Amino acid sequence: MMPLTFARTGDEVLIARVGGSEEIRKHLEDLGFVTGDVVRVVSNSGDGNIIVNLKGSRLAITSEMARRIQISPKEEEQ
Repeated sequence: MMPLTFARTGDEVLIARVGGSEEIRKHLEDLGFVTGDVVRVVSNSGDGNIIVNLKGSRLAITSEMARRIQISPKEEEQ
């Protein structure tokens, strides 16, 4: 596992865990960051914001929030 901030533009990754305080976890879950869902990174330019495609919507989050989202590589269907 690694933080979402390590994902590169174009990567499709699996949300493995959402950390932080109860308030932060609730906020991220309300945005759609739920364990087991797939996220595609639209832009991670390193300027402090990350844009992702999640459940058909584009969302921008700060790198501080993205550090609380642990990801793993998306497993390819066989």
